[in-house]
Amino acid sequence: MPLLDPKTWQASVLSGLQYAVTEPATGDTLGTVVLAAPADVAPAAAAARAAHLDWARAPHFVRAQVLRRAGDLFTEHAEELREWIVRESGSVPGKADFELHVAAQECYEAAALASRPVGQVLTSEAPRLSYTRRFPVGAVGVIAPFNAPLILSIRSVAPALALGNGVVLKPDPRTAVCGGLSLAAVFAEAGLPEGLLQVLPGGADVGAALVDDALVPVISFTGSTAAGRAVGEAAGRRLKRAHLELGGNSALVVLEDADLDAVISTAAWGSFFHQGQICMTTGRHLVHRSLVEEYVERLAAKADSLAVGDPHRAPVHLGPVIDGAQLAKIHGLVEASTARGARLAAGGTHEDLFYRPTVLAGVDDRTPAYAEEVFGPVAPVRAFTDLEEAAALAADSPYGLSLGIVTRDTARGLELAERIPTGIVHINDQTVNDEAVAPFGGVAASGTGARFGGESNLEAFTDVRWTTVRGDVAPYPF
Repeated sequence: MPLLDPKTWQASVLSGLQYAVTEPATGDTLGTVVLAAPADVAPAAAAARAAHLDWARAPHFVRAQVLRRAGDLFTEHAEELREWIVRESGSVPGKADFELHVAAQECYEAAALASRPVGQVLTSEAPRLSYTRRFPVGAVGVIAPFNAPLILSIRSVAPALALGNGVVLKPDPRTAVCGGLSLAAVFAEAGLPEGLLQVLPGGADVGAALVDDALVPVISFTGSTAAGRAVGEAAGRRLKRAHLELGGNSALVVLEDADLDAVISTAAWGSFFHQGQICMTTGRHLVHRSLVEEYVERLAAKADSLAVGDPHRAPVHLGPVIDGAQLAKIHGLVEASTARGARLAAGGTHEDLFYRPTVLAGVDDRTPAYAEEVFGPVAPVRAFTDLEEAAALAADSPYGLSLGIVTRDTARGLELAERIPTGIVHINDQTVNDEAVAPFGGVAASGTGARFGGESNLEAFTDVRWTTVRGDVAPYPF
């Protein structure tokens, strides 16, 4: 029996409009969901908070058991879930498999959180026991985007649940199934008590209502920097914690000693994986001047060799971008860049939603596809002369998410990384990496710092209480 049946996949009654679940590659309708309206947020938040009370008191091994079972189910139902990720989000099968692997690992790592020490015994000047203890915040609001819908939902949902919270999840309506309803189905099958996970697929108005709701003290948001600023501002006015994982324009720095035979595949993956629709995508290729001409030629040849098409029906390297609005943004930035003098070395064309992997040479600070986050399969290449210029160019961005450095001298690569502020750095690798055990997050316009993984999840989804205990009532001078 399938885990997701379009006839029965929404257990809760929502008051929004009907929405056609669409396959970007074909335009076909895969099913219909009912979207949430802002009015649905308050009852969902109340239900999640009420359900959390018994869940938080449950023995840690009970919560861990549910999380471990959820991890198993992502593997057991991989074939079914893979098809939804491929068809609904335009992912190639390998990318879908990666999402499923990470989802399972996030659940297993979250299960281990349930038995982590919940506090510390403190020293005290007074004759008393003094200690801290962590408590779940109650209800966590999770707002997740379309590009890696399963990963970017589960990495907040799983640890929040493991630590005793209820969750209200708002997935992007374009990926309502693989980023929302699939999680609800998995956790229901895993034995999660009813009410703890509320799934509200909807638009920005539903997200705003979630940020505004008084029963949701913590918001976990992944999305664009512009939207993240609005979420952070609204949360700040309400004195809420907002954990923001935002955009990026990450640099891959290729030093003069790099092996181009090895680096071109790495560089292409960094810019073209999932059609460039990844916050960590390599958006700027900074290449030593002695290598840049050959680099552009070889990267363009690689781009031209990649197959673009329907990932559900053919073995391709790139699938469709998510919708027409995203396509228009990508192509507009490419056209604006060539109008300002950039040279189109590869790509720059599309058929329907299938955009060819694109390489731009001769870019500078004024090139729109270099200066801005494209969120598409575009690789702008710029030359540098020495380490000082490389460091300056890489650091010259409002973002600070990920960084790749390619060199045969790893110590030199680490030294260069110290001069470039980012939340993530990879020596001899491209910028797109993710593991459930690793902290993840950026600085500056890329977000509010590492939030996912281990201790970061404890900080994100619990509150700390200080408690003291004395044998006798404390005496005071009056």
